[in-house]
Amino acid sequence: MLPIGAEVLAGLPQAVGRPYRAEWSGDGGRTWAPCGVAAGSASVTADRTAEVRYTASAELDRVGLGRDGINPVSASVRLWQGITLPRTDPAWFPAGRYAVTRARRTRAGTVSVELEGLESELRGASFPTVRTVGPDAARDLVRTLVAEALPGVPVSWRDGVDPGQPIPQIVADDDRWAVLSSGTDTSGAGTGIAAALAAEIWADARGVITVGPVPTLDDEVVWRIGRGTGGALVEPQPEQTGEGLVNLWAVTGDTGDGTPVVGPAYAWDDDPRSLTYAGPDPIGDPLAPQREGLWQVRLRVGRYSSPLITTLSQAGAVARARLADSLGVQASLSLTAAVNPALEPGDVVEVEVEEGRWERHLIDSLSYTLGAASMSCTTRTTTRRL
Repeated sequence: MLPIGAEVLAGLPQAVGRPYRAEWSGDGGRTWAPCGVAAGSASVTADRTAEVRYTASAELDRVGLGRDGINPVSASVRLWQGITLPRTDPAWFPAGRYAVTRARRTRAGTVSVELEGLESELRGASFPTVRTVGPDAARDLVRTLVAEALPGVPVSWRDGVDPGQPIPQIVADDDRWAVLSSGTDTSGAGTGIAAALAAEIWADARGVITVGPVPTLDDEVVWRIGRGTGGALVEPQPEQTGEGLVNLWAVTGDTGDGTPVVGPAYAWDDDPRSLTYAGPDPIGDPLAPQREGLWQVRLRVGRYSSPLITTLSQAGAVARARLADSLGVQASLSLTAAVNPALEPGDVVEVEVEEGRWERHLIDSLSYTLGAASMSCTTRTTTRRL
C-alpha cells in the first residue's frame, strides 16, 4: 500500500472531500503542467493480473491536442486522488502515470484520452534486431533495458528480491517487456528476468518501474474492511472457481547448451486442511492420500523451465512463488468499499464477509472514478484460509 497516515486510513468512510487533479507532460516527464479533469470523467483500473497494471480514461481540459499538447506519441498524463478529512488539508495520492494511447477532441471542447501505464511503453519498444542480453546482475540488466525505452524513469526493488542475482547470457528475439517480465522463447522456456527471480515487475501508481516478490496471503494486512456502521465495506459477492489452479509446481533451470539441468525443484500444497491439498509427498509417494482415505485429493501440475535459473535454491524460490500465485484463485470476492487511493493490487486485506467472520484476501484488481466515494475490488484467497 502507498504511504497513508493512520488518521486518513481510519477516516476514509467519513471523508468530507475527495478532490482530484491531473497533470500532463510533453517532454518525457521532465516537466509537468496542470490541466483540468471533467467531473466524473476519470476512471482508474489497477489489475495485477493484467500485463499493463494501471489503465484509465478521462476528459481533460485547459490543454491542447496535437504536437504541442496531448498526443498518443510523446504525451504523458498523471492523475491524483485526494482525501480531505474534517478541518484538514487534502492528502494526495498518485492514481497512475500513463502513456496516452488515444486522444480526441470532444464537442464540449475537452480532450478525451485513453491511458495505459508505462508497461505499454516498454512493450512498444521492442528490440529492432536479435540481441544478446547479459551476463550481468539483475539490477544492471533491468536498469539498462528500462532506461533505453523510458529515459529518466526510476527502477525500485522491493524487499524479498535480490537485485544482485547473476543473470546468465540469453538471446532475446524482439520483445523487451518479455525479457523484463515473464516471457518465453520459441521452445517455451522462460526468459523473463523477474520470473527467474521469483518476482514480478510492474509500473506502480507513481510511474516507478517496480520489481517485487509475488504477493502471498501471509503478507502483512494493510487494511481491515468491516461491515459495521461507518465501516468501509458495502457488500461482498463471493465466488469460487478452479480456473488457473495449480497445486504442484516443478521448476527447472536448463540452458540448453549441454550443461547439467538444475532441478527440478518442487512446491506443492501440503496443508491437509486445504481443499487443494496435494498430499504429503506427491513426488515420492503419490498413493499416500488414498491410504489415508483422502479420495478427493487431485493433482493439478504446472511446469516451468528457464535458462536464467542457475541454482536449486533459485528454482525452489520460483516454484514457491508460482504456487502462491496459482493457489490463490480458489475463492474470490467482489466488494464495494470506500475509496482508498493508497490501496494497490497485491495488498492483503481482511474483509468481514459475514457478521463477525473475517477472511484474509489478496487484492487482485480495483477500480474507481476520481472524486467518487466508493471503489470496486476483486480479491482472492486460498481455500486453506476459509
